[in-house]
Amino acid sequence: MRTSLVLLSARLLDPATGELLPQDALAATAGRITALGDSAEIRALADPSTEVIDLKGAVVTPGLVDGHTHPVTGAELTRGLDLSGCADLAQVRAALAHAVRELAPGAWLHGWGLDPNVFAGGPVGTAPFDTVLDGVPALLLLFDAHSMLASRRALELAGVDGPRTFDQATAEVVCDADGRPTGLLLEDAACALVERVAPRPTHEERRERLAATLRAMAAAGLTGGHVMDAGGDSLAFYAELDAAGQLPLRLRVAPWCQPGTDADGLRALIDQQGTGGRLWRTDGVKIFMDGTIDNGTAWLEHPDCHGESRHAFWPDPEEYTRVIAALHAAGVPTATHAIGDAAVRHVLDAVEKAQAEEGRPVRHRVEHIETVPDDTLRRFAELGVIASMQPTHCCDFTRADHTDNWSRRLGEERAARAWRCRDLHDSGAVVVLGSDWPIAPFPPLGVMAGARHRRPSRDLSQPPHGPEQALTALEALQGMTVNAAHAAGEEHEAGRIAVGHRADLTVLAADPLTTAATDLPDLPVLLTVLDGTPTHRDASV
Repeated sequence: MRTSLVLLSARLLDPATGELLPQDALAATAGRITALGDSAEIRALADPSTEVIDLKGAVVTPGLVDGHTHPVTGAELTRGLDLSGCADLAQVRAALAHAVRELAPGAWLHGWGLDPNVFAGGPVGTAPFDTVLDGVPALLLLFDAHSMLASRRALELAGVDGPRTFDQATAEVVCDADGRPTGLLLEDAACALVERVAPRPTHEERRERLAATLRAMAAAGLTGGHVMDAGGDSLAFYAELDAAGQLPLRLRVAPWCQPGTDADGLRALIDQQGTGGRLWRTDGVKIFMDGTIDNGTAWLEHPDCHGESRHAFWPDPEEYTRVIAALHAAGVPTATHAIGDAAVRHVLDAVEKAQAEEGRPVRHRVEHIETVPDDTLRRFAELGVIASMQPTHCCDFTRADHTDNWSRRLGEERAARAWRCRDLHDSGAVVVLGSDWPIAPFPPLGVMAGARHRRPSRDLSQPPHGPEQALTALEALQGMTVNAAHAAGEEHEAGRIAVGHRADLTVLAADPLTTAATDLPDLPVLLTVLDGTPTHRDASV
């Protein structure tokens, strides 16, 4: 078979050791690395049809993989008004007022990225925006994507005029003392009440927005992602883009298993495993054990300062335990959203019980792990459970002085246990890093930087939150290369630069291990290669 790609004059970085390989060139054929050597030797493998790229000393790492992302959901949720830069209510009102002036009569206003810290400890609701949004149907997604604000007109159009009950134990139409909705909707079941009456873009518009998002991810250096949802027609989108040669990331997709899933539903999830296309496949199941700390729907061992975050997402947590046992017995890996300490403990208990009943090795994961006590740390390594972390959430949505909403709700003791990346790593856990986009930006260099500096990305002069939990430059790189490959069961074909491994590569202008953490997000991505084919190429290369 012909050599399809040759990279010359490169510095090849091994993330397993942090050392540069002795070779300075590689060749790829049929999507695999087929040769490593010096530039003259590798150049000789090229024929007239081979793409030959002289990297002039640039650094090549294995392709960077986002360990937790939502491409389809994110592409849809991030349309409309970006509120993520608003620091207080006045700024939100000003942004909304400008958007309303530009809005066509009767049109819906969509906003996203709203930080609950703008309410400065006051009640989260639409009251501060009622004057601006008078008569305007509006949906404002909070940054956690687990809650949104619906304007009075939006609630009216949806027929939501009081509390509702849901299968999801933490879902709620938040109401005041008189039973009137405040505009705050918690969890997707409540949000769907209003979302279903809002206009939706066409299939073609959604597909093109997804394609543009994936291209931007590739340009940021990503070659893959662990996708934590497969709802609606998202799998159809991946299949369409893959068939058209327009899928620039390798995607591992975990469909959701919700409370109330019966035996037939579980069997369908099991049967779905391994299906997919050339660059995507269904692998694993995503489950929720709780909501979020910021909106009071996490599951904590002791309630937060408002007396909230007391319940699991599953009305009967033991039903979750039985689901884990069934999936484990079928060899299906699970990824469980567990933010609060009680939620994390229950997941680990469920995995331990499943392993005792069925000894087969299955790589389960816990997603987020925002606060846990000391006695939880060692259990990840003991049970072989992967710790999937998003350190930029700590950077951008909490503060070192604990005056933010997340920290105030938890109190000093638990806020001091924020995103224990270092402690989990040192206890022997495999730590995988991701963005959870659209909750936080997807550029992987920013994710790795946040794991190292733990400072607000908008103001790096601010002090870090829990600097003792920072990872080293090498550990951060491992979190998006070798550890991501391990989590996917792909350590023998991905995550390193070696003959026989996938030709999924990220090329950077300088060494990410010697670049200062605060400078890392601005390090130029010169080339991104997926399956031996460039998906992004800087003009300088």
